[in-house]
Amino acid sequence: MAFTRKSKIILATSLITVFLCVLILNLKSPGKRIEHVISSEGALDSPVVMKSIGELLGPPLIPGNKVTHLENGDEIFSSMLSAIKSAKQTITFETFIYWEGIIGENFSHALSEKAKSGVKVHIILDWIGSRRMEQKSINEMIESGVQVKYYHQLRWYNVTRINNRTHRKILVIDGRIGFTGGVGIADEWSGNAQDKNHWRDSHFKIQGPVVNQMQAAFMDNWNKISEQVLDGDKYFPVISKSGNSTAQVFKSSPEEGSGSVRLMYLYSIVHAKKSILIANAYFVPDSYVIKLLIEAARRGVKIEVIVPGTKIDTAITRMASMATWGELLEAGINIYQYQPTMYHCKYMIVDDLWVSVGSTNMDNRSFRLNDEANLNIIDNKWAHEMVETFSKDRSLSEQMTLAEWNKRPLLSKLLEHLSFLFSSQM
Repeated sequence: MAFTRKSKIILATSLITVFLCVLILNLKSPGKRIEHVISSEGALDSPVVMKSIGELLGPPLIPGNKVTHLENGDEIFSSMLSAIKSAKQTITFETFIYWEGIIGENFSHALSEKAKSGVKVHIILDWIGSRRMEQKSINEMIESGVQVKYYHQLRWYNVTRINNRTHRKILVIDGRIGFTGGVGIADEWSGNAQDKNHWRDSHFKIQGPVVNQMQAAFMDNWNKISEQVLDGDKYFPVISKSGNSTAQVFKSSPEEGSGSVRLMYLYSIVHAKKSILIANAYFVPDSYVIKLLIEAARRGVKIEVIVPGTKIDTAITRMASMATWGELLEAGINIYQYQPTMYHCKYMIVDDLWVSVGSTNMDNRSFRLNDEANLNIIDNKWAHEMVETFSKDRSLSEQMTLAEWNKRPLLSKLLEHLSFLFSSQM
């Protein structure tokens, strides 16, 4: 059947209209952003504040946990792969980035071997984040018995959800050992941040009762995409105390509690008494977060932020971030740009006591569009170890002064402000 010129125009117009509708629905933010008014009730480790945090974010803060900081790929991947190889019953794994390369192959082989040995292995891959993964690695795992599920794989019935990704990074072994942090499964994270081709990142190994909460965060998305319910003591065992850290794992998504991770940041900033240290790969705070940071600085809280320098994987994010620095610098907030390589860390330390680590960036995408999961820890001794890590990263960074920021070329300022217009998608 031949199409007339008129029918071709109608068809083309219809297709363009459908495309634009889908695009608009994906770019639309999920609901109105609420500027929560939070009253400071005391220190973050006070019983009333700890109880409030548990009630507001979902699961309670529970004692008896051990948290181990793993720095850079060599240390992170060896620990994760060792834990995978030690699995006796179950492995649950959710990640955003899973790319082709040596690291991806190492994980695929390890997970496949455990599935062949009878271990139940369940994986959630973000459909967009894992697009660079080799199909042969997927096939190897599936043929070995690994259950592989894609999060929001493109289908005709979910085209309006394509902008909602799972950014969570969760690995749980036998329901007893957990891992979370910033690392993706790719060669870029290998090594020890020794050059521009090997990224700087932090990941965290968790043992103790809070691992049950991490497993529950994995199950949140598993239950959205799989008919099989994973339960029982193989996934949720009774776990004895392993350390001295009080901790909590909470999740955030546009579907339910989309503002949870943002609320956690706001709550932490408002309750800060002495210091706030922020290490963040994609630091594009919204106007209300900026307002609360400035208010904290004016009441005497020392605030320092480490962000990537010119070695960054998304230049538009760096430009959008720089557009926000003026007010922060004027308020006395110190901003440092990490120099050796891409800086992919995502952690915050408040008052040398409260530490939040996980998959969350301080940007609109993490706050309102992505599924995220963070581990919060209250432990003075462990927090001091993280302060030392922050200090080491700061020593490898260059500080941006207000005078230098004001001297930026006019073209740079223009590009930064244009980039910030797209901050709702960053």
